[in-house]
Amino acid sequence: MNERGVAESTQWALLIPALMLVVLGTIQAGVWLHGRTVASNAASAVAEQVAWGRASDGEAAAMGRRIATGGGLQGPEVHIVRQSGLVRVQVTGRAPLIFDLGLGAVTEHSVMVTEERP
Repeated sequence: MNERGVAESTQWALLIPALMLVVLGTIQAGVWLHGRTVASNAASAVAEQVAWGRASDGEAAAMGRRIATGGGLQGPEVHIVRQSGLVRVQVTGRAPLIFDLGLGAVTEHSVMVTEERP
């Protein structure tokens, strides 16, 4: 084998792992961003249900967990806080990453004004 073949083999041996890291990193980022979107949608839906008086806090929290689980979040938790005419909802969970290095945690919030009933 000539020296040119060895140099090309070495280039590919270095390039392929780097390309794989870029591809896997892009996939990981996409999964994490999807998890954030799911948590945000769940928080908004829960805040809407509670603020408009369509569901109790317990029913709305259960609905939020169903939305988050259905969207792929693992171990979702929904916290609802009412204070001075506002409803604050926090949804937390973990995005199902391929290589979770502690970066899979997702937290999103939603705040809505409660509807006043006459």
